[in-house]
Amino acid sequence: MFHKEGFKILGVSAALFLAINIASLTLLSTTWIKLLIFIVSLFFFILIAQFFRNPKRNTAIDNSTVVSPVDGKVVVIEEVYEKEYFKEKRVQVSVFMSPINVHVTRYPIGGEVVFSKYHPGKFLVAWHPKSSEENERTTVVVKNQSIGEVLYRQIAGALAKRIVNYAKEGDTAKQGSDSGFIKFGSRVDLFLPLGTPIHVELNEKVRGGESIIAKI
Repeated sequence: MFHKEGFKILGVSAALFLAINIASLTLLSTTWIKLLIFIVSLFFFILIAQFFRNPKRNTAIDNSTVVSPVDGKVVVIEEVYEKEYFKEKRVQVSVFMSPINVHVTRYPIGGEVVFSKYHPGKFLVAWHPKSSEENERTTVVVKNQSIGEVLYRQIAGALAKRIVNYAKEGDTAKQGSDSGFIKFGSRVDLFLPLGTPIHVELNEKVRGGESIIAKI
């Protein structure tokens, strides 16, 4: 199953794959060269296709839990000053996505979308200390009665040249459902209330919509 954000790119890639291999079969006479072209072009098509896969996730809906918004590895767990929305200290949990991870962003909690903003910016590597503030990014805040307000921030990286954000202020967010897409990886930061019990550790691998990041 592929994400809708990939349909156009996959269509163009499939057309190029067919065109290249039809041309090689027609114009070339050396069998091993034709086979090499087929293998290389198939490899790149599969590589592009895996960027846009959208596997079904079984989210256990629970207003007292925060699930990971993306697949990847936990790279930050620390108290920080969040200056865009809360303007106070929060617990930050960051998940880094490699190019081979699923790139769908999912709502970490259910509730009401109370804030959603896009910021144009740079494309520093995702682990750069200033990427959270200087890179292209979107900030979304979801609120429910059990946890309060949870902010998650999609951050572009050196390869991620486009962030897609579906969350709009006033929307009802369903925990674990699609809220956006980061094309070709990067990272997502979560900002939770101080004192929130964290259920993951640094370098732990998590699955979007399923792995529990925190639980009240």
